[in-house]
Amino acid sequence: MVREFKLPDVGEGVAEGELVSWLVEEGEEVSEDQPVAEVETDKALVEVPSPVNGTVREILAEEGEMVPVGNVIITFNVEGEEAEETESQAEQASEPEGVDEPDEAEGGVDETEEVSTSEGRVFAPPRVRKLAREEGVDLSSVQGSGPGGRITEGDVQAAAEGDSSEPADAETAEAAPAEPTEDTGGADAAAGTAGGAAGTAAPSSVESADREKTLAAPATRQLAKEQGIDIDAVPTTEERDGEAFVTPEAVTEYAEAQQRAQEADVAAAATGETGPRETREPFKGVRKTIADAMQRSKYTAPHVTHHDEVDVTKLVETREDLKPVAEEQGIRLTYMPFIMKAVIAALKEYPEMNAMIDDENEEIVHRNYYNIGVAAATDAGLMVPVVDDADHKGMLQLSSEMNELVQKARERTISPDELRGSTFTITNIGGIGGEYATPILNYPEAGILAVGEIKRKPRVVTDADGNESIEPRSVMTLSLSFDHRLIDGAEGAAFTNKVMEYLENPELLLLE
Repeated sequence: MVREFKLPDVGEGVAEGELVSWLVEEGEEVSEDQPVAEVETDKALVEVPSPVNGTVREILAEEGEMVPVGNVIITFNVEGEEAEETESQAEQASEPEGVDEPDEAEGGVDETEEVSTSEGRVFAPPRVRKLAREEGVDLSSVQGSGPGGRITEGDVQAAAEGDSSEPADAETAEAAPAEPTEDTGGADAAAGTAGGAAGTAAPSSVESADREKTLAAPATRQLAKEQGIDIDAVPTTEERDGEAFVTPEAVTEYAEAQQRAQEADVAAAATGETGPRETREPFKGVRKTIADAMQRSKYTAPHVTHHDEVDVTKLVETREDLKPVAEEQGIRLTYMPFIMKAVIAALKEYPEMNAMIDDENEEIVHRNYYNIGVAAATDAGLMVPVVDDADHKGMLQLSSEMNELVQKARERTISPDELRGSTFTITNIGGIGGEYATPILNYPEAGILAVGEIKRKPRVVTDADGNESIEPRSVMTLSLSFDHRLIDGAEGAAFTNKVMEYLENPELLLLE
């Protein structure tokens, strides 16, 4: 019995996710709760577990594909129940003489192709299903031309052109000299057939055919092996039973074309031309999510940024004193928990900075809780883990939770819920360099504070007698961006002054 598995809602309110990678292959045995795929939703990379013990029957989504929640992405043969037949021995016996298919012979079952069952179901490999969706073709209305009536890409293309009544086997019935086509991996074989075997369309391009299945004689496979050529990469226009058929001449020409390309690359490297002038990649995933959030924030809330410097010499001394105490408890104490405490104290005195504008309902939402987001740079992009109810937690607890969340973000194991619900965000730009910034609001929050690197700078210091002197002090820069619809400039400056007061006098934090 086949068990279909739909993409679950791996995060609150998630409508779709990008299937980043499959962790299993068709035919592989799996156990319940074993991760079978990685899905990226919002900013988190989530492993999707198997719901059953069994064997992977069919993978129905491509890596990199956006899949709506609720779509079937994989099917399983449930353990202990008889699997449906997917390919009969008669089909294998019908292969042309002199042609071997080591992949199928070894596997016993064609893992990538499809069969029609008595229930009328149609199974298709992911690439064929994807092509059908792109072309708007209903697979159930397509008659397959592959072995056992299986549907191929050619069948889908024919159906898309309104010619589904003549499946691809009409093209492959002629084993004799085939007309060159454009769907064989880019090979232009029109002029090269005279010197080859009957029906061989020798390729002139080095572009790989990148097939999953190839028919060829044993001697041809041996030739490809000797040439170091992947037989599935050799372009050809000839087919047998709906499958690509490669001749020795095609292998030889492809090997020679690759050799010429390698020589051209060597020549280009010698002249300093080592690569293309530009490359392109899809704009999607985490980078697209970040871009959409930034764009919405910037074009919705008018930003103003207030800059200042704060003398944190006492804070540096205090942290040095407390570091050994934290280390005894296995906690790495950074400056961020101090900054979080100072920000929370200032938010309580200036509650508008912890509020937000509900644009849809045209309301100002005042929040009496303090969830602090801490921006973290990861390999996948900027993420903002959130420490909930930070005002109820001590210095070491804040440090421990924040370190754990940031680590999870960088390892892509953080959950979507741990990235939501912040009321104010802090970002540390000093770790990489620079002093000031103009941070973009983590919309719809009203404020975001960027802190720079602590540097030793000369400062004018006044003693108890009013005498001034210049001393080297530890100085941190602050950059506060705020939503100018809700926060006036004076209030933004006053808020910053309050944060500075706590950072200059860290003993005040003991009262928080």
